[in-house]
Amino acid sequence: MAIKQIRMAAYLLTALIFVFLSSCASVDTRSYEDYVGSEKPSASQAREEPDDLIQSKETFLKQETSTTGPLDISVEEAIVLSLENNRTFQVELLSPQIRRTFEMEQRAAFDPTLSAEYSISEDHVEWESEATGETTLSNIKQTDAEVKISEFLPTGTELEVELSTDVTDSNSSTAQNSTRGGITITQALLRGLGPKANLANLRQARLDTLVSQYELRGFAESLVAEVEKTCWDYVLAKRRIAIFAESLKLAEDQLLETRERIKIGKLAGVELYAAQAQVALHREALINARSSLALTRLQLHRLLNQQWNREISVTDEPIVPDVKLDDVTEHVRVALRWRPELNQARLAVKRGDLEIAKTKNGLLPVMNLFITMGKTGYADSFGGSADDLDGESYDIAGGVTFQYPISSRAARARHKRSTLSRQQSEEALVNLIQLIEVDVRSAFIEINRAREQVTATAATRKLQEESLRAETEKFRVGKSTTLLVAQAQRDLVSSQIGEIEAITTYLKALIELYRLEGSLLERRGITAPGRNPVNLALVDDK
Repeated sequence: MAIKQIRMAAYLLTALIFVFLSSCASVDTRSYEDYVGSEKPSASQAREEPDDLIQSKETFLKQETSTTGPLDISVEEAIVLSLENNRTFQVELLSPQIRRTFEMEQRAAFDPTLSAEYSISEDHVEWESEATGETTLSNIKQTDAEVKISEFLPTGTELEVELSTDVTDSNSSTAQNSTRGGITITQALLRGLGPKANLANLRQARLDTLVSQYELRGFAESLVAEVEKTCWDYVLAKRRIAIFAESLKLAEDQLLETRERIKIGKLAGVELYAAQAQVALHREALINARSSLALTRLQLHRLLNQQWNREISVTDEPIVPDVKLDDVTEHVRVALRWRPELNQARLAVKRGDLEIAKTKNGLLPVMNLFITMGKTGYADSFGGSADDLDGESYDIAGGVTFQYPISSRAARARHKRSTLSRQQSEEALVNLIQLIEVDVRSAFIEINRAREQVTATAATRKLQEESLRAETEKFRVGKSTTLLVAQAQRDLVSSQIGEIEAITTYLKALIELYRLEGSLLERRGITAPGRNPVNLALVDDK
């Protein structure tokens, strides 16, 4: 008897293993890396970066610096600090993890389910015999126990393995025990047939995770670009203060000289007003420059998540880099592959295809084929009924169920909506491609303008220096006026400011071009989610 019971348990265990392995082999388990390509930017597109750029994150953050003392950082170190500490970026980092939980939720639809039921019932029946007139009281006690393992497969197949036992005990008859083991297979023939529709929700969840990774990448690029630009604005604000402070000193020296010359009678008294106005003008400009520096420092504090009263100094000098840009069409080509927004739009089109597959499946009627097979053993004890399972008796049943809503109005509406939404996503993708090309071409034009402006402002500044020198000499020999000297000083200050602004504008234009083509992170040696362009051929569910 024990050998037969072990044999029956082995049969059931084999069936359970079959259910589990079939589910593991059927569900699409491709990872994120399978959905994306492996193409890297060409050498001509990515600027060579120092090998220790990524290591700078560890070395810089390990420096024992006071949280309130001065912070001297380069632009690269500022980028590292922002990615490590920026509060908004920390919020965005959680989005892909949250989206991945929806994948787990959809995957759970194909997980095996174990269910069990146990019940006890008791009936008290009183009846009177017509022949003898005696009253008989029967007590019937019934115990039912059942264990099931069921699983739904992506092919549209539902498997169920069952083991149950019933015990009926009565004071008027011998106890009856029955034990049954069986398996039920239900296969969808129309609606729900095949993995294309059944895996649609899981694949959509995976696409949503990819979308969130591209969103994170886009945010990281925007953050890095904003940090770099703010650093250069901070350097520019400090340079402005230095220029206005120097010009204020020159104006004050000019005022002293004007007073001395008025004292000795070489200048008229009215010349004093022009000199005083010039000093007041430069002092006003210096006040505004200091306010601008304070505001830029505040913005830098927020980006780097530093204490508000901490002094920050950017150590990099605004120098025009020796960068040779490729043809604008090459930058457009890179942008059309790397822009996170464009990859998100491509995934939206693919998501629409999956939605169409789902709603098209919903138009079909429900027709399921089922078959149930089992063996039942009967005896006056549980052990005996289990032993009887190895006998010749068995039961089998099969059939077809059919269900179809007459109008299918809701299903047709969902299918039409999914078709129109997919068309809308495709049109949005084409429109985005055009907008991205305009962005890149406009940024390329701005870089060329800014580069030429650097050369022009440098020449203007040199000429203004000579003009002020000449006007000052003419003033000292009595051939010029205080007003003309003041005008020459203002022109020089304006040219000095224009030169440093042109350099920082050029640097910021380069940053913007790299951001618009989607290669900024790679050019800065940073690896982020959504690093590779999406490969829709690998996402296809055919």
